[in-house]
Amino acid sequence: MSYAIETSGLHYRAGKAFELGDLNLRVPTGSIYGFLGPNGSGKTTTIRLCLGLLRAARGTVHVLGHTIPGDTPRMFARVGYVPERPHLYPTLTVRETLAFHGAFHPRWDRAAAAELLRSFALEPETRINRLSKGESGKLLMLMALAQRPDLLVLDEPTDGLDPVVRRDVLMAVIDFVSESGATVFVSSHLIHELERICDWVGVMDRGRLVADVPMHSFKNGIKRLRIRNAPAQVGDAPFVLLARERGDGASGTEVWVVRGWQPTMYQYFEGIGAVLQDVVDLDLEEGFVELLRTARTPRGA
Repeated sequence: MSYAIETSGLHYRAGKAFELGDLNLRVPTGSIYGFLGPNGSGKTTTIRLCLGLLRAARGTVHVLGHTIPGDTPRMFARVGYVPERPHLYPTLTVRETLAFHGAFHPRWDRAAAAELLRSFALEPETRINRLSKGESGKLLMLMALAQRPDLLVLDEPTDGLDPVVRRDVLMAVIDFVSESGATVFVSSHLIHELERICDWVGVMDRGRLVADVPMHSFKNGIKRLRIRNAPAQVGDAPFVLLARERGDGASGTEVWVVRGWQPTMYQYFEGIGAVLQDVVDLDLEEGFVELLRTARTPRGA
């Protein structure tokens, strides 16, 4: 498998409050990779390190085969980037902004920019400082897509936008990917939004990558189990036990949340003298919350 983004042993410290520790991240080429995590988990820091906007203390970064930061200019010629905090010149018009931005990108597609301008209902002569937040979000996405990039990096691209604008922006991304086969690396804390479009997911928490799996494995492999006569020690289980809660004393049941579940694992409970009563599917948000809760639980707790 080839990777559009690949980091190895990436380490970065921001003062005493935050540390990104030995991050090994691999974004498969051609995927729509959802980069999940709570605010402050390290998503934006990781993106900036990958794009050469921050310097790591140690470790390596490769983006589209380019070594970062050494090949950053050549990398940026092939990457469309929508930052978390946009930087647009407030006195320019939409038309002037597009002309200025396009001049720096040899792949700039004027026809695609004009089509997106109409699709997003943006007025060319409106000054940037007169745009609403939703209009600014659509303009930033237009600028990234009109570059015809091999990799689209989106840092919270729909944060604060209303549902209609979010839908328009995401549909534009999906249309672009279907036409070009480009890779998309999208950071967000809007879990249900990414569930609809992503085929791969990575979860960050407190500077660590706590999950990195195909979306279907993440969704289908995390289950809530109801178990009777559960032993005190789990032992060598074929799944990862994320959480364990004891039920009321009368029923003698426990509720387990597990990752990596497969239907063939029913026989494990027979071997330990327990009875598996029920297997409940979790949606992406429930699985995400359980994963973070487990990642934050001290070992031995």
